[in-house]
Amino acid sequence: MNTVAPEAPVVAPALDRLRITEIFLSLQGEARDAGWPTVFVRLTGCPLRCAYCDTAYAFHGGAWRDIDAILDEVAAYGVRHVCVTGGEPLAQKRCTVLLRRLCDAGFAVSLETSGALDIGAIDPRVSRVLDIKTPGSREVHRNRWQNLALLTPHDQIKFVICGREDYEWARGVLHEHALAARCDVLFSPSKGQVSPRELADWIVADRLPVRFQLQLHKLLWDDAPGR
Repeated sequence: MNTVAPEAPVVAPALDRLRITEIFLSLQGEARDAGWPTVFVRLTGCPLRCAYCDTAYAFHGGAWRDIDAILDEVAAYGVRHVCVTGGEPLAQKRCTVLLRRLCDAGFAVSLETSGALDIGAIDPRVSRVLDIKTPGSREVHRNRWQNLALLTPHDQIKFVICGREDYEWARGVLHEHALAARCDVLFSPSKGQVSPRELADWIVADRLPVRFQLQLHKLLWDDAPGR
């Protein structure tokens, strides 16, 4: 007697999920959109350990969230700007799905990334804020220099300056790669390591084609989590 093997049960596809440390509303504290009310989606995990990191609490823990639920929570805040950050958000592969879905929903989306991972798969509607690691970060060896060729005027580059050595190194990278011709370049002082006034004076003296920035959230809320 011929027997027919039973059909395999239909398994529903797994929902796209990300491990999230926090989602909160604040003012964007830096880069091109500084000052705008912004929803921050902070992903958990980071392969780097920068000396000046102020979000080490995002290295571990967090909670798994469906991307649909993340979008619903973001939309509930009722603002246009969204920043996906970390940790290092690109350490989770589905981050690119979240970025695309946010853009599809009509948000103005930025991504804060260390520059250590490939940015090539990110939706072009996203403004990528690429943090080039200086020697003072102790992670300069992690810079993925191939990312520079992928940058457009819609993107931004950030250097966190820890001292004069960092400044001179960043100035050399700026000129060697003609970064100011690619996109906006931002120099930011590392809090407690170089004074804002000192960095501002160096930039002016050298007439660098960069934007000096202070992190507004640190001035307003002194590094309070969720702000």
